[in-house]
Amino acid sequence: MSEPYLEGVEYLDVLTKTGKKTGVSKPRGDVHRDGDYHRAVHVWIFAESTQELLLQKRADCKDSWPGFWDISSAGHISAGDSSLITAQRELQEELGVTLPKDAFELIFVFLEECITNNGKFINNEYSDVYLVTTLDPIPREAFTLQGTEVSDVKYISFGEYRSCLAEADPTYVPYDVNKQYGLLFDIITKRYKENTEARSLVLQKQLRRYAPVSLTAELTGLTHADKEALVLLIKAAMIMDDIFYLQVWYSNPVLREWLKEHADVSQLDNLKWMYYLINKCPWSCLDENEAFLTTADSAVKLLPEATKPITGWKGVQYRAAFPMLKPSAANFYPPDMDKMEFELWTKSLNLNQQQDAMSFFTVIKRHNQVNWDSSLYNHIFDGTHLSAGSTCDLYSIPYSQEYNSFLTSASDLLHKAGDLVGSPSLKRLLHCKADAFLSNDYYDSDIAWMELDSKLDVTFGPYETYEDSLFGYKASFEAFIGVRDEKATAQLKLFGDNLQVLEQNLPMDDAYKSKDIIAAPIRVVQLLFNAGDVKGPQTIAFNLPNDERIVKDRGTAMVILKNVSEAKFKEILQPIADACIAKEQHELVDFESFFTHTICHECCHGIGPHTIILPDGRKSTVRLELQDLHSALEEAKADIVGLWALRFLIRKIVPIYNLRKKGLN
Repeated sequence: MSEPYLEGVEYLDVLTKTGKKTGVSKPRGDVHRDGDYHRAVHVWIFAESTQELLLQKRADCKDSWPGFWDISSAGHISAGDSSLITAQRELQEELGVTLPKDAFELIFVFLEECITNNGKFINNEYSDVYLVTTLDPIPREAFTLQGTEVSDVKYISFGEYRSCLAEADPTYVPYDVNKQYGLLFDIITKRYKENTEARSLVLQKQLRRYAPVSLTAELTGLTHADKEALVLLIKAAMIMDDIFYLQVWYSNPVLREWLKEHADVSQLDNLKWMYYLINKCPWSCLDENEAFLTTADSAVKLLPEATKPITGWKGVQYRAAFPMLKPSAANFYPPDMDKMEFELWTKSLNLNQQQDAMSFFTVIKRHNQVNWDSSLYNHIFDGTHLSAGSTCDLYSIPYSQEYNSFLTSASDLLHKAGDLVGSPSLKRLLHCKADAFLSNDYYDSDIAWMELDSKLDVTFGPYETYEDSLFGYKASFEAFIGVRDEKATAQLKLFGDNLQVLEQNLPMDDAYKSKDIIAAPIRVVQLLFNAGDVKGPQTIAFNLPNDERIVKDRGTAMVILKNVSEAKFKEILQPIADACIAKEQHELVDFESFFTHTICHECCHGIGPHTIILPDGRKSTVRLELQDLHSALEEAKADIVGLWALRFLIRKIVPIYNLRKKGLN
């Protein structure tokens, strides 16, 4: 256990040798005396135009490396504090440079283990290394130096600085550039010396993996009022796109606008924009989310008040940053929050608060970060700073509040569309969904979606949780607008009607089988427009909702996008079959078989265990207990059980169904 905090003493969280929090915190002096592992931040400021790094000269009064040239800014992460806010605060305190969070790019974590001052100072430190990229060097007179920490600053070519470190120049704090810290220089070198032609060829190759397809759908069944409503629905769907871009990463929207604005500058810029439009982010879906863009490709933002004013200088121009590794937390949680912090926080909450924290429809934020951002942009700053060791820095905020401006506009459009349409069930859905956007309660609107019986088929809302790969809790906004294929929908009633039969015949112990599976409505739709969480490879079907309350009470419903399925069969499966299957068996590869397997896969999301009994006897859900594994396991289950269901239906159900159609027993 930690001892009571002494006023005026900086405390640090003590870590294990592998970097995990122990739950113990100690005074900073004791940590370095005893050699405890702890956390810190390193912030490097890099000027693109001169290819220089900013260095600070450590004050002569420092207890380690006094008078040496070192990192632009650095500091310990105090107990209970977070990495990003520490990086921002250290830069402001030491150099007088105030920057928002989107200026900071986490590039790697550095472990330093060293002993100095004749064994009196032991530094076992995990440092989050951030890179801030500015267009030009910040003028020397713009800095406000903290005398007790910094005596001077200078810019130096990153190549020259690397040489100084490699040659162990005695005026610089040593870093082994042949080991992990060499990453800083490798990243900068690769980022700014990459061959334009070679990069264009890579992007062209990545683009060729996707087949552009024009989808068509018959609109003759829609009334004039339906077509008027369709225009409003597409506008609302485009708002789902805007929200989704923000949910992926906080600097993603400005990156999107920057790439769009510069798409005509060069062939490379056009290729960046085209591939970005497919992925809706700088990470490639087909390459295990490897980044195809870097912060050097990102938007330039001007912050006139980042430093004290200098005559003739307009202020700091920086690149809106994003990490090379796709953040597992997306923009649903603070970027520097880990699982342990979240779990410790939720354990301190009451049941209702825990449900909010793990809800599909809330974002997790930090009080300290919000206070910092408010003060940065001249909003009201309440002066609150959480005390060391506090576990209350995190809090949840409902989607209806976080995305209020977007959802208010979308709600208005859905209400207007609802007033126009003639179908009672569609009218109810649109008004319910419009209300849900502002209330953050999606239960009634999801029931209305399941009961939709309309020629114009609409799906709006936060549903899938794949973007939250940290826990799988948070839902992304999406929209699908299409026209119902009545004939194909009628033909698929067999599958939805036999879910209980499939459940009872699952190859598992009866104790895990549900006795009250509800027939799943299946709607076949010709897609007209989609938006939001529809990046990369396009979905051909979805089974919703994911809310376990509705799944238990009402089951699920399925939408099959037939024209998308046909396009995938033609552009992907058919060419693979032609290349891999013996010519005499080509006739056995047909769209109907592919389509039927898709249906079985989606149907099987609705069967099998959805709740589990924990060792202590409590009931829970697979989603809550397995967290980040849930999505992968659920898809694997649907794949495997879907194949089993297809075989079972062919052998057991279809023959009986055909006899009944002929009037036989």
